[in-house]
Amino acid sequence: MLTVTTPALEGKRILKYHGLVSGEAILGANIFQDLFAGIRDVVGGRSAAYEQELRKAKEIALEEMRMSAAALGANAIVGVDLDYETIGRGTMLMVSASGTAVTVE
Repeated sequence: MLTVTTPALEGKRILKYHGLVSGEAILGANIFQDLFAGIRDVVGGRSAAYEQELRKAKEIALEEMRMSAAALGANAIVGVDLDYETIGRGTMLMVSASGTAVTVE
């Protein structure tokens, strides 16, 4: 499914707007504490393991959003926005994806 951050798809005409779709992934802080306990690949303040977990959470949120769009009969999502938030006094990380489900020609 085409998934873009732009409000339209170049060369495609939007035939129908199905509405807002979203997907979320929430990770507990203990996942990150466990990761940091055994990390040896921290270089310059970056952790490949931490970044990998964030990427996984982003993909989960995007896939949930795509499944919601498909259930509405859409074949694309435009105006996608990704947000990263801490919840529960900073003990959990939430990645959310939202956009507009559309049918394009």
